[in-house]
Amino acid sequence: MKYYIIAGEASGDLHGSNLMKGLYAEDPQANIRFWGGDLMARVYSDNQSPAASGADGGLVRHYREGAIMGFWEVFTHAGKLLGNVRRCKDDILSWRPDVVILIDYPGFNFRIAEFAHKKGFRTFYYIAPKVWASRESRIRKLKAYVDKLYIVFPFEVQYFKDHGIEAEYSGNPLVDSIDGSAAMNETREDFLKRNGLEDRPYIALLAGSRKGEISTMMPVLTKFAAQMKKIPEYRDYMFIIAGAPARTMADYAGFLEKADSAYGQTGIRILFGETLSIVRHAEAAVVNSGTASLEAVLLGTPQVVGYICNGLTYLIAKHIIKIKHISLGNLIVDRTAFRELIQDECNAENLVDEVRRLIGDNAYRMKMLDEYAAIRKALGGSGASRAVAASMIKELTKDRTDSKTD
Repeated sequence: MKYYIIAGEASGDLHGSNLMKGLYAEDPQANIRFWGGDLMARVYSDNQSPAASGADGGLVRHYREGAIMGFWEVFTHAGKLLGNVRRCKDDILSWRPDVVILIDYPGFNFRIAEFAHKKGFRTFYYIAPKVWASRESRIRKLKAYVDKLYIVFPFEVQYFKDHGIEAEYSGNPLVDSIDGSAAMNETREDFLKRNGLEDRPYIALLAGSRKGEISTMMPVLTKFAAQMKKIPEYRDYMFIIAGAPARTMADYAGFLEKADSAYGQTGIRILFGETLSIVRHAEAAVVNSGTASLEAVLLGTPQVVGYICNGLTYLIAKHIIKIKHISLGNLIVDRTAFRELIQDECNAENLVDEVRRLIGDNAYRMKMLDEYAAIRKALGGSGASRAVAASMIKELTKDRTDSKTD
């Protein structure tokens, strides 16, 4: 069968790559065409069969060319967004897939859902838009344009049921991603040696995957590192930035140069392609909110979440977002398992205070790790991606059978 998958950012690329592995396992003749990133492209390359060769599958557009988040950011990039929507619609019509699979990224994917449904394509949504957080009116679109909804958080089951949608939950695919990663199967010594790092404690810094997130978080993170280095017990600590997928040193270099000019040598290192290992072996992590914060939970590294967005976006969000937490781990247990510093609270001084507590207060640290265990338990076991793939194929096979019967 022909599968058209659309993922618009780094987390979607991760989940899309795992879903593709499941689709190839359940349907060895699968032909997949997609919008995504390097992870999805790698899975596609590793799973080409003679039947799929020359069938026009593969990467259509990389998410780094269009990832946009926030009300103001979407407004200012409207022309680019709409251009990508048109290109995607034309490509779907030309390729004629058996199903269009949308992964999160609602600003773009709802437009495609409506189009695909009206053109008669089967439409699945994997990783539901966070309508429980804001813009609940989108539920109407899910009902109208999506044939089947697949969700990845246990609390979503009842929520969507209460709103008339029978969503399917098979666990969270991040569990498989983390447990099967190289980071969980290597020693700290191996990680340090592979990257030419000294055997010193370090703090992981994750500034986000989008350019906008990097530009707002990097000045705060570099100032935080400089202040930590002034404290005697942390003078020998390293600070390692996990370079985001699809980003390069050019996205960070200017901020590091400014920091060294303003504060002296901060000793900040940046590594690419090592995010999970960086987080796992760190004493603590400062994490921009998103999938990375849930990864830190599953990796078992104490964290503080920091998030800053455009001022106008923040003012709008304050009036429409209904949830108490912005981090997935906290949302899953519906309490503060780890601290979130948002907007003005996300400053170097507050980060220093919280990270010192994470490292130096053993009781505080252990309580957080106990909360991590509760979050992992709530997510369920392994095999989520393959289970979702099997369900999708079953739905499509049933459709074909029903069509022949009619």
